[in-house]
Amino acid sequence: MKVALDAMGGDHAPAVNIGGAIDALRYYPKLQHLYLVGVQEQLEEECKVQGLDLTDPRVSIVHAPEVIGMAEPGAKTVRRKKLSSISIAMDMVKDGRADAFVSAGNTGAAVAAATLKLRTLPGVDRAGIASALPNEHGLCHILDAGANPEAKPHHLVAYAVMGTAFSRGVLGVKDPKVGLMSNGEEDEKGTAFTKETFKLLKETPGINFVGNVEGRDLFETELDVVLCDGFVGNVMLKTIEATAKAVSKWLKTEIKGNPLRIAGAMLAKGAFKALKAKSSYETYGGSPLLGVNGVVIIAHGSSTALAVRNAIRVGLETVETGVNVRIQEALAVIPVAAPAEL
Repeated sequence: MKVALDAMGGDHAPAVNIGGAIDALRYYPKLQHLYLVGVQEQLEEECKVQGLDLTDPRVSIVHAPEVIGMAEPGAKTVRRKKLSSISIAMDMVKDGRADAFVSAGNTGAAVAAATLKLRTLPGVDRAGIASALPNEHGLCHILDAGANPEAKPHHLVAYAVMGTAFSRGVLGVKDPKVGLMSNGEEDEKGTAFTKETFKLLKETPGINFVGNVEGRDLFETELDVVLCDGFVGNVMLKTIEATAKAVSKWLKTEIKGNPLRIAGAMLAKGAFKALKAKSSYETYGGSPLLGVNGVVIIAHGSSTALAVRNAIRVGLETVETGVNVRIQEALAVIPVAAPAEL
């Protein structure tokens, strides 16, 4: 399998991308070739610093003279910067030169490029980002986590189908449980948007819809997919990340303030390490953009080398399991949405 990595994407690019590339080449034998897409001179220099051998037949640099900044507007910049690392890497997937696209760069630009260049699958009006969240029962995916902030009810129906196909195909969940984020578990709770979505989901074949769920259910309840619009999903995800960081900081402060607590923390070091690994976005790497006609993995903007490596792994797994074929088969039994106007 071949992966096109946006080597200029992210807050700490290109260093973390090269570091992640080195590890991915080392740990994933199924990675037949990794294309490092970006400004050639910068990438060559960083490869030299980190010791990535560019004579290795499994890796090569694809020159992209333009870079889309993290704060630039997505769709407009993709159209303007046709030679950006995001655009060229996405073109490689479109043309079949690469099987998957991976980027920790500008999310809006990656979503826009994927939608413009790859187009959406039949039956999909808007693509959605499926972000993993660990809970007591395994992994729950928030869908959408930011691609479509102004969703319509039928968009969430497609997300339910796509999330179910992803959970079955990639994660091996036999009968994924799908919940709808609302302000109460009762059927009648929610806004006009969630009430209409609830009604449609109840009538949708092929999904195990368990009804409305609340924020606490993300961690306590056995759920595989939680549906919401991209605005709610992105706010929710960033709030969860910020809360985890704050609690970790508070805990360290409290432990360091007492010698006995420090000693106890040393004894519990293994537990703290395991908890950090379970709760860190680095472990899960990247989030698939479901609904586009290709494999697109979007990583956190502040990704480390470990996160980039794992984002590449997610891309390989998504390609290998043929998730898009599964999604198309599942969508074939529900009404087809009108194509989106771009």
